[in-house]
Amino acid sequence: MIQATGTAEKVNTTTGVKKKIVILRGDGIGPILITQALKVMDAIAERFNHHFEYCECPIGASAIQAYNDPLPENTLASCLKADASIIGAVGYPAHDLNFNQGSTPDEGLLRLRKGLGLFCNIRPIRTNQYLLKLSHLKKKYVEEVDFLIFRELSSGIYFGDKGRTENRSAAYDVCYYTKEQIHQVAHLAFRAAQQRKGKLTLIDKANVLETSKLWREEVK
Repeated sequence: MIQATGTAEKVNTTTGVKKKIVILRGDGIGPILITQALKVMDAIAERFNHHFEYCECPIGASAIQAYNDPLPENTLASCLKADASIIGAVGYPAHDLNFNQGSTPDEGLLRLRKGLGLFCNIRPIRTNQYLLKLSHLKKKYVEEVDFLIFRELSSGIYFGDKGRTENRSAAYDVCYYTKEQIHQVAHLAFRAAQQRKGKLTLIDKANVLETSKLWREEVK
């Protein structure tokens, strides 16, 4: 996840731009991914004369271990002040097995999204010609794959009411969307479609879910 909150300084290409970036290594494979991502960032900075100031903050299982909180206040405050934030991964088996014992690593990610007002996840799916030979699928099916997935992040079942019955023999999660929440994601998707192939597909379960019916009504 990359979160951008600042506006690039308008400077000539000989001096580049200065940016403050929060690094959230997280858990599991996260630190490994971030190490490689920073190599790319450093290469970009060197090539275009940019200056990136990095600030590392804890999140997820590592934050629970150190601060008993999957998203310490200082982490969110640093992200709000920064020009961008880069996160590796959140979640760790040892904590996943004890999810009834308190906060879970994933809570840190959900709270981060809410705190930063991140309502949409944009995932590009595109094949690399040099890697086609590594695919288990035939080349003719994957060589021209190029599409975007827009996923709503700030509402729905993740943020709805949830709980257990008194004897804990049953559980519930409420999925809730407003028209406004649907509109802000749909507008992004429509704008992207206009700049690409002009095609947009809504994936829902409108035959049984009332929330999906609302999505379909509003997107149409």
